[in-house]
Amino acid sequence: MSRQFGTYDLVLRSGVDPTTGGVAVCGFTTAGMVGVIATSHIIESLGLTQLGTVMDERFPAVALIQNEVPRHPVRVYQGNGIGVFTAEIQFEKEQDIAFGSTVLEWFTAGGFEQLIIIDGILKPEKEVQGEGLFAVGASEKARKRLKEMDLHTIQRGIVSGITGFLLSEGDRLNLDITALLSEASPMYPDVRAAAVAIEAITEMTGVDIPLSKMLESAREIEHSVQEIIQNSTPLLPSPSDDDVENDPSFG
Repeated sequence: MSRQFGTYDLVLRSGVDPTTGGVAVCGFTTAGMVGVIATSHIIESLGLTQLGTVMDERFPAVALIQNEVPRHPVRVYQGNGIGVFTAEIQFEKEQDIAFGSTVLEWFTAGGFEQLIIIDGILKPEKEVQGEGLFAVGASEKARKRLKEMDLHTIQRGIVSGITGFLLSEGDRLNLDITALLSEASPMYPDVRAAAVAIEAITEMTGVDIPLSKMLESAREIEHSVQEIIQNSTPLLPSPSDDDVENDPSFG
């Protein structure tokens, strides 16, 4: 028996053809904002065209202003053999299945061959630079590709949220779906973690996505964060053994 889930409306712009083919990439506002940073960079670097907007009356009524242009927060883009689905604000967990189902509907309508999900997983709080990248393939084809790339695949564990739903549905429907999970800081938008995921996408697909500006931005952010951490840590001398022995609170 086929199970159908509710989806959100994909409202296309007038006269556009939703059939893109090739590679689909999606990213959401989760840990370290890795997904949304990566998709935004791909859209800008490849000059992708906005195909439409994902809308629902339960979404917050907001406009995101970018380069003087107001936009809905959930949008889809297309280019030559690549499509991108991005959500630039965070939604409630109760909406994860509907979002995942909408991504699958877009994936099917676009005639894509594979779907790559970019997401973040949290790394230790004060670790500024961490370039760990983990991957999960929903199909045998996807898992074989990851082994050939020598990426660190997750053997056991739980992937939650939209990414987890898409992976499970990919297994159920035998779809070529891969999740790239990049270690991200919980303290700030992690541009470097997004760059690590994009680098893997280039290796997986052959789509050249420039990273020089992105890595420079990452270095600037990391330097600023490192300064904040150092300035906020009290430099108190550690107690000597004599201090401990003479302290009446010990012994």
